Amino acid sequence: MSRRKRKSAAIRFEPFARAAAELGVFAFTALIGLAALFAYFASDLPDPAGLWREGGGPSVTLLAADGAPIMLQGVAQGAPLRLSQLPDHVPEAVMAVEDRNFYHHFGANPVSIVRALIVNANEGAVRQGGSTITQQLAKNVFLSSDRTIKRKIQELMLAFWLERKFTKDEILTLYLNRVYFGAGAYGVDAASYRYFGKSARHLSVGEAAVLAGLLKAPSRYSPTSNPEDSGKRGRLVIEQMVTAKFLTRAEADTAIAAPVLLAAPRFEAAPYFVDHALKEVRALTAGVDADFIVRTTFDPRVQAAAETGLLAGLAMAGDGLTGVEAAAIIIDGEGAVRGMIGGRDYTRSQYNRATQAKRQPGSAFKPFVYLAGLTRGETPDSAVLDAPIEIGAYAPGNYKDKYYGEVSLREALARSLNSAAVRVQERTGRAFVRETARRMGWAGELTSGPSLALGVDAVSPLQLATAYAPFANGGFRVAPHVIDRIETTDGDLVYQRKGSIIEEAAPASAIAETNDMLASVVVWGTGRAAAVPGYRVAGKTGTSQESRDAWFAGHAGGLVGVVWLGRDDNKPMDNITGGRAPAVIWREIFSRALPPATYSPQVPQRDDIDPIAAILHAGG
Repeated sequence: MSRRKRKSAAIRFEPFARAAAELGVFAFTALIGLAALFAYFASDLPDPAGLWREGGGPSVTLLAADGAPIMLQGVAQGAPLRLSQLPDHVPEAVMAVEDRNFYHHFGANPVSIVRALIVNANEGAVRQGGSTITQQLAKNVFLSSDRTIKRKIQELMLAFWLERKFTKDEILTLYLNRVYFGAGAYGVDAASYRYFGKSARHLSVGEAAVLAGLLKAPSRYSPTSNPEDSGKRGRLVIEQMVTAKFLTRAEADTAIAAPVLLAAPRFEAAPYFVDHALKEVRALTAGVDADFIVRTTFDPRVQAAAETGLLAGLAMAGDGLTGVEAAAIIIDGEGAVRGMIGGRDYTRSQYNRATQAKRQPGSAFKPFVYLAGLTRGETPDSAVLDAPIEIGAYAPGNYKDKYYGEVSLREALARSLNSAAVRVQERTGRAFVRETARRMGWAGELTSGPSLALGVDAVSPLQLATAYAPFANGGFRVAPHVIDRIETTDGDLVYQRKGSIIEEAAPASAIAETNDMLASVVVWGTGRAAAVPGYRVAGKTGTSQESRDAWFAGHAGGLVGVVWLGRDDNKPMDNITGGRAPAVIWREIFSRALPPATYSPQVPQRDDIDPIAAILHAGG
């Protein structure tokens, strides 16, 4: 080819070369731009490796003693369930309305995305998402609910990561255990307990449809607050299940015809117990990096009895309780905490008076004085002088300065006579009284002075209940506890309680005699207001100086209960004594916590004492 022709050809191809070079530069620039855009959207993405532990730390699922999830200050996380543990219609109901093609896409549904883009473009804002279950999981676990383009792109990026990392069954399992169903319930198991009072393992088709219908708008379709719309939405879900071929027409008609019954809300008022349990969980799992499922000692029936009983008792107790706080603790004979009230209103004060507040128990300490005496050879019928007494500068007086002369130990305890209790202590020996109290489980300080007998050493309601537990179990010291078992979500055992009996606290004969005397307290003494029909109640009233604290502590039917009333600032109450409001509250709690009795217990009587006069006289 001649030089002229080569030059001519070069001239002809020059525009193409220039275009190719410009295209290359554009492509390179575009790649850089896309990389920068990707980096921008990924810059604040959370680490997906934390999928099984959102929130930056271990998750803790608290279960009641019966296996039901406990509400966590208005929020419940159910026990994680695998798909194999659920009826097929539970995940099918969710897929029917949320993502019918879940098993056939790669994390996003292009058709839904295009439709959403058109709607959003017309609206000029993000109005529709077109999200798959995978995208919803990414959003619920990792992202905020902001409806922005950036958040949607991040949602897609995380959805693709999830599809590569997990199987479809794993993604659906995660979704069902994390998604919000309203009313504070996260996860299908918590929602099932919240609305139907049972595990998701036992949901019917209709119940599963109601839960699936909640996902679109939990408040709007709540079966508790909006049952009509919830029912319509549930029927729509069932129809969608037919369209998706998850149900036959006949199965759908049967499901629609079957009634869906709601259960009463549970556990929403046990935040004090939850706080205390979580503190114990942290101590028992220190150093273990995992998510935990914790079986607690919590008994919903006992807790409900405590809450209702407190309200009823306060109403019956009358005036004078304005500004007065309350606490109640119920444990069994092995120290397991079955119910707990740490205050009258958790939303106003999270301070747990049942476990944290230490106050003087007053005469509620006296049973340990008499137990020590009985252990040293006294009997309930032994005589003691009830008259003014002075020990050095210490000169305790009786309630309203009334004295009875020579009385039996039984009468001294039933009437809560201070001078008689001090005399029993002095002839038994203070050191032995302190030793007896400690062997019973007393956890606080104990004075060495003569005022020991009158309960001047501060103790919490839980500590007092623990020390009373040997009276209920035959004389054995126990360790109070709220946790029975801790496992990781993978099934590894972290902690298992192996019994709570520590040692014999006192001779069985002395325990029986003290219980006999404590029963007299309730039959004709200062604690008469605590009597529960059909049950042998053994307990003691307690009132500290100037009515700063008022108590009733006792046991019946295998349960031990302590009720305390007082002011947080420790100021005196208006003539509140342990034999009045606390005893009434105790009775109202235990009459609900215990099953109806079918017998009348035999308890010691006193024909020569007017029980009404005894109540009005003795302050406890």
